[in-house]
Amino acid sequence: MTESIGAFLSQYIPPELAVFIVSLLPILELRGGLIVARVVFEMPLYIAAPIAIIGNMLPVPFIIFFIERILGFLQKHGPIKKFAGWLERKGRSAGDKLRTKYPKSLWIGLFLFVAIPLPGTGAWTGSLAAALLGLKPKQAMVPICLGVLGACLIMSLLTYAVPSLFGFTV
Repeated sequence: MTESIGAFLSQYIPPELAVFIVSLLPILELRGGLIVARVVFEMPLYIAAPIAIIGNMLPVPFIIFFIERILGFLQKHGPIKKFAGWLERKGRSAGDKLRTKYPKSLWIGLFLFVAIPLPGTGAWTGSLAAALLGLKPKQAMVPICLGVLGACLIMSLLTYAVPSLFGFTV
């Protein structure tokens, strides 16, 4: 799916902008951006990583500041009431898991939640969980930003270093 989106975007916009847009999207985020950069565009890591990081971090402050108001509005109005309710439940569930696993060090839990690139984790979900947990923006931004950097390191190894070690070329 990630490669299909990257290939589609590459027909209409420059590679750097395509990587930025993919990194901006929920679910795909930085993970998808780095895969598109490597597989679709054969972009060097030193160009791809900063673009993917910025693209992944851009929505974070907006999510932290506005998501509760947006979800509240959508649950009362509009055609996606059920989706808004599901999204809030997912965010609260992620937040509750973090609070349970890391009761005294929520900061570390949020960092790990964002840094480990698994489905359903990342800056979007971490920001949603932080907002729904009631964390102040300053409390949430540092672990989320460091988590994105950690995810970039892990994904860089998986998409650039490991394939090169085994002689795979794109």
